[in-house]
Amino acid sequence: MTRRRDDAGRSAYITPEGQRRLSEEASYLWKVKRPQVTQAVAEAAAMGDRSENAEYIYGKKQLRQIDSRLRFLTKRLSELTVVDRIPDDTSRIFFGAWVELEDEEGTPYQFRIVGPDETDTEKNFISIDSPMARALLSRVEGDEVVVSRPAGTASFVVVSVRYLQSGGSGAE
Repeated sequence: MTRRRDDAGRSAYITPEGQRRLSEEASYLWKVKRPQVTQAVAEAAAMGDRSENAEYIYGKKQLRQIDSRLRFLTKRLSELTVVDRIPDDTSRIFFGAWVELEDEEGTPYQFRIVGPDETDTEKNFISIDSPMARALLSRVEGDEVVVSRPAGTASFVVVSVRYLQSGGSGAE
């Protein structure tokens, strides 16, 4: 699979779960949050002098932020390619893989390789554009991987590679 990139140089891939989250955020902002803020701004505007009306000024700022985020989400969702199938060669590390590694001291690590819009350290989701993911791509169990990180280089061994059907988590 050739790595598809957007105009900012980020990979333009996303999991179905990631696309669903971005779509839900856009829907919430458009259907719930924006109407609430618009109503609050209208009420604040009705109070009179807008130049010294903190509620009005803050509400307008919130609307600009919501509109900016909506523009970003709409554009980004149109650029993304949803990767909703498991690769033919599941022994190799590709987009969407859960990868278990061990460092030189035997400390285990587990990551899922996802799109840059889905990166989440609490879930151990790393961007396909990260140095770790780039070093892991196309590797198989047993391969040694050397990763250049801000703190220096580190060496890891690939312990396992697995793929889950859409909607799955790392725990099997």
